Amino acid sequence: MDMSRRQFLKVAGLGVLSVASMGALAGCGSGSKDSGSSSDSKIATIKERGKLKCGVKKDVLGYGYLDTKTKKYEGLEIDLCYQIAAAVLGVSYEEAVEKELCEFTDVTPKTRGPLIDNDQLDIIAATYTITKERKKSWDFSTPYRTDHVGILIKKNSGMSKMADLDGKIIGVSQGSTTKDLVLQMLEDEKIDATPEFKEFPDYPSIKSALDAGNVDAFAMDRSTLKTYTTDDCQLLQPEIEFGAQEYGVATKKGCDLSKTVDDTVKKLQKDGWIDEEISKWGLL
Repeated sequence: MDMSRRQFLKVAGLGVLSVASMGALAGCGSGSKDSGSSSDSKIATIKERGKLKCGVKKDVLGYGYLDTKTKKYEGLEIDLCYQIAAAVLGVSYEEAVEKELCEFTDVTPKTRGPLIDNDQLDIIAATYTITKERKKSWDFSTPYRTDHVGILIKKNSGMSKMADLDGKIIGVSQGSTTKDLVLQMLEDEKIDATPEFKEFPDYPSIKSALDAGNVDAFAMDRSTLKTYTTDDCQLLQPEIEFGAQEYGVATKKGCDLSKTVDDTVKKLQKDGWIDEEISKWGLL
């Protein structure tokens, strides 16, 4: 009886190990087709699916903007996604657009990274600034656009120079690098000002807070601020150019899609397509 019990435990133990091993193997490719494990081919998954899953902005004119009337996304980054889809799926850019081979999801600075990590998205093209810290977690393409940070204020705010930010509240986006860049600018320019910062989940919330007087300024990339610059707003000391933001397309760290994305961006830069898009969308 004791012998049988020992034999049963031994077999059960092996069975547990076997299940664990099978689970590990499943995570490497025999599980769901969007598992995105490092041993999977991301490109093969996209080809099997027939569409590229893209994380984009929905509220940045010229880059990623959702037209509420047509319910379609438009902008440089939307067009760039179609170029990448064309390269991955082996079709022309025109065919990728016509057949809508991109599936768009709007992202925020807080959600974009995790959505790549859990394989809900293949790429992020959403004014995503390349930093050394972020490159530790995700792959980035060659930069396709460089922007700078700006500080939007009300024209009747009484502020005219950066030093006037002392004691003021600046609205910034959650998960962005903006706060650190503003503080670095004040230090570099030797400006004696100590502002406060308040984080918001999205850009419209910051603009609403500015309009309501709950914050004194709205700091973000100038391309983004352009969308929210109404007649009663202006940039504070726009001649102070700081916080260069190099935008890249992000992909899962170490996946085979990364090289295709980078090669596509480089090609589009070399043949002048990026410059044409910058002009097309008024990003000069």
